[in-house]
Amino acid sequence: MLTEKQTGGFLYSTDKAKLNLEYIHHFLSKESYWAKNIPLQIVKQSIEGSLCFGIYENNKQVGFARVITDYATFGYLADVFIDKDYRGKGLSKELMKFIMEQEVVKKLRRFMLATLDAHSLYAQFGFEKLEGDKRLMGIKFFEQY
Repeated sequence: MLTEKQTGGFLYSTDKAKLNLEYIHHFLSKESYWAKNIPLQIVKQSIEGSLCFGIYENNKQVGFARVITDYATFGYLADVFIDKDYRGKGLSKELMKFIMEQEVVKKLRRFMLATLDAHSLYAQFGFEKLEGDKRLMGIKFFEQY
C-alpha cells in the first residue's frame, strides 16, 4: 500500500515511482560502507523486491531505506541513508517513525537490521542487540561486490 507523510518541509513516501535509482546507486556504491561497488542492476533488483522509503525535499531525493519482507512475519531493514548535506536535521528519526508506522511493519513477528554505527538511533525504536539469541544463524557469502 502506498503511503506518504509530509513533515518539516520533507515528503516521506513508499512510492517507488518517485525513487531516483541513479542517486540511490551512487550513494550505495560510492559512499556506503556496506555496499561498495554494488552494480546498478543489483540495486534495481533489490528495490523491485522490497518495500521502499524515500525522503524528498521539493521532489529531490535526500534519503532512502528499504525493508525486505514477506509482508506477514519477517522484515529486514536495509540500505538506510540520509544525504550528507541533510544529516543532523532529524530526518533519520522521522524516517524511522514513518517506517514503524507502516501497517505491514507493525504486524511483523521479527524485524531485524545490521549496523556498525547507528545503534543509538535504532534503539529508540525498540531494536536491541541479539548477540545472546542462540536461535539466530546466518551465512555471509561475500563482503563486497
